[in-house]
Amino acid sequence: MVEMHLVGVRVELPTNNPIVLLREAEGEHRVLPIFIGAVEATAIAFALQGVVTQRPMTHDLMRDLLQELGVGVERIVITELRDGTFYAEIEMASNGSRHSVSSRPSDAIALAARLGTPIFANEAVLEEAAVVVSDDEDEEEVEKFREFLEGVNPEDFAS
Repeated sequence: MVEMHLVGVRVELPTNNPIVLLREAEGEHRVLPIFIGAVEATAIAFALQGVVTQRPMTHDLMRDLLQELGVGVERIVITELRDGTFYAEIEMASNGSRHSVSSRPSDAIALAARLGTPIFANEAVLEEAAVVVSDDEDEEEVEKFREFLEGVNPEDFAS
């Protein structure tokens, strides 16, 4: 299992499909791009920007429910890529018991962004879907993401 850092969300042009980018914390710093839905892209972007909405979004509600029940989210794991679809699990602990719940990666990442939960990916997923990005390209990608965050609005993700 490989620890990943959430680089952010960007919109892939010209299709305008949102993608979440995860980067390997150590080693080659491979980048794992995962296409996600517009709603989840907004949720992740809001969490990264620290945007607080008038009413809790779904992932805020998930966070609040887990915290109220005393359930700790220990880590998120991107477990597999099957038939072009990524799968994830949310690993939790409560009262000495461990629980794992299947999740879409986008929902798990949106929750992790709110809780500061570590994100991991199975090596097999990285071998199949990650790309190696040079340091120059990596910095360019981060700068593109920063520019995206500065100008993002919820309407940008409207279906």
